[in-house]
Amino acid sequence: MKRSWLRNHEAVDPRLPEERLVAIVDDDASVRQSARRLIRSLGYRAEAFGSAEEFLDSGQATKTACLILDVRMPRIDGLELQRRLAGSAIPIVFITARASEEEERRALQAGAVAFLRKPVDKEALLRVLGAVLEKSHSDGGSHEDD
Repeated sequence: MKRSWLRNHEAVDPRLPEERLVAIVDDDASVRQSARRLIRSLGYRAEAFGSAEEFLDSGQATKTACLILDVRMPRIDGLELQRRLAGSAIPIVFITARASEEEERRALQAGAVAFLRKPVDKEALLRVLGAVLEKSHSDGGSHEDD
């Protein structure tokens, strides 16, 4: 099974410029809101979306520095959203309560940087997020020139 580069890196605490975003896409309102509050409490810009469609329709993909994504959602699931964003280079961190090992394997093979099980350990999420955002920051920032 392909393993993410994050598993060997320590977290850092970079701050994002205002135009960059940590997006959370999860059909569970309590997960969305708690993740959003946690990420904002650390000084990051965070927005929560209740579905893949809501995220895609928001126009925020080009400003997204990291996408925290549930696997199982109605209509467009997390793996399908990952496929649709394949050319965008947005780092994706999956969080899930019920995904199979096959879904985890597919997500990681398709480029997900991490795959965390719910209930997600807050410290694990922060380590992963810190590593993703540090790499994104050192790679030159957002996905388009604003």
